Amino acid sequence: MSDSEFKGRVAIVTGASRGIGSAVADELAARGATVVLSSRKQLDLDEEAQRINAEHGDERAVAMAAHAGREEDLDRLVSQVLERFGRIDILVNNAGTNPYFGPLLDHELNAWDKVFEVNLRGYFILTKLVVKRWMEENGGAIVNVASVGGVRPGWGLGAYNISKAGVIMLTRQLAHELRGGKIRVNCVAPGLIKTRFAEALWGNEEIMKRVVDNNPTGRIGDPPEVGKVVGFLCSDAASYVNGQVLVIDGGGGEVG
Repeated sequence: MSDSEFKGRVAIVTGASRGIGSAVADELAARGATVVLSSRKQLDLDEEAQRINAEHGDERAVAMAAHAGREEDLDRLVSQVLERFGRIDILVNNAGTNPYFGPLLDHELNAWDKVFEVNLRGYFILTKLVVKRWMEENGGAIVNVASVGGVRPGWGLGAYNISKAGVIMLTRQLAHELRGGKIRVNCVAPGLIKTRFAEALWGNEEIMKRVVDNNPTGRIGDPPEVGKVVGFLCSDAASYVNGQVLVIDGGGGEVG
């Protein structure tokens, strides 16, 4: 890895104001990319962009707010990025939500719809916009952030897990259809990572103990450990990696 590996490349990272999204943006900027940070709140993004630029310099991070579940916001985001930079070489779909924790059949429909609006529908919309407006002609790398919950079930996160299973199939279907080598589409499936988003899990002593006891690595993960894997998948080192799901969970064990 070098600080010029992605020089000249432009990346969009959604859900980039904190957690895994922040770590991914930091990793891409460290490798030389210009990174467009996106999430709902402009103030949070501005603070994150300032942090990345202070660390890596060269104005490598730019904040552009957009709601990951709203088509008009995503359309505006892509238009603004292309107008300012003229290209989108990397797309990392990371934004996610989970407004409910409990039995699947007690999940209210409005909360269910919210999960799929952001976690799956938004990924599809933004990917379609980026591919049609840039990558179809010029190529690029797409990485979707799913979850081990999309690979195996766990209690309390039913709708979230189902949406992430959809992300995994979206990844494989796109890789199958966008054949020819110009666009690679891959997916990461993190286990329990110490983010604010997952605090309901790692902040619960009983759940935390069960996860750690059943994990061969003996701990939960940190956001930079996911960021580095995403950086690899976006890089030329992964030029023959396509349609894959990389599980990042320390070797297995329960989540939830």
